[in-house]
Amino acid sequence: MCYSVAFDTTGTSCSIALLDDDKIISSFEQNMDFGQSEVLIPKIKEILKKNDLKFSSLNNLFVCVGPGSFTGVRSSISAARIFGLANSDLKVCGVSAFDAYIQALDKEDIADINAVIIETRREDFYVQFFDKQLRKIKNAEALSRDIIIEQLKSKGCLITLIGDGIERFLSAPSGLTFHAIKMLDSLPIYSLYQAGIKMIKSKKIDYPKPLYLRSPDVTTPKG
Repeated sequence: MCYSVAFDTTGTSCSIALLDDDKIISSFEQNMDFGQSEVLIPKIKEILKKNDLKFSSLNNLFVCVGPGSFTGVRSSISAARIFGLANSDLKVCGVSAFDAYIQALDKEDIADINAVIIETRREDFYVQFFDKQLRKIKNAEALSRDIIIEQLKSKGCLITLIGDGIERFLSAPSGLTFHAIKMLDSLPIYSLYQAGIKMIKSKKIDYPKPLYLRSPDVTTPKG
């Protein structure tokens, strides 16, 4: 048996899964804009206790490192690092939301160019492109809708879109030709696990570090 925990608090939910090999044996998901950090660790403890497991029983831990809310990213990574300190045998792996989302594509949905588009709750979007073998074509960026469309049109091929930003991205005509469109409300936790396992098998474990694509919002107190 190989036990893994995967979790994500970078978006608008707190998602946790406990897996035995490739099978989810317990999970938790709750939509929330705030308060993920208060829910995360108690729920992981609850899930482990429900399955008669301890932190020392875990083999792998996969955490989404962003992009997303600054508070959510920090909460996930802090928790992952604490678990790593508590269990020195635990493989702790940071997974980007882009790598996780792209794993959610079914084989028949994969196109020559596959774009992961993630909601920012601003005018722009977080975006990264992958090729037919799901290899990264370019670095992840925060870009305007017009620039993303321009870059995709320049590829001159059918496009597949996936992510939680698709609905807003397609709220107006784009002029793009699509192979497939996969709208998701949040990051699938099993896809996060799949991306993490893929990294372990390729011996490319990334110690959790925050993936920030822009500086945090800072407001000046009014005097």
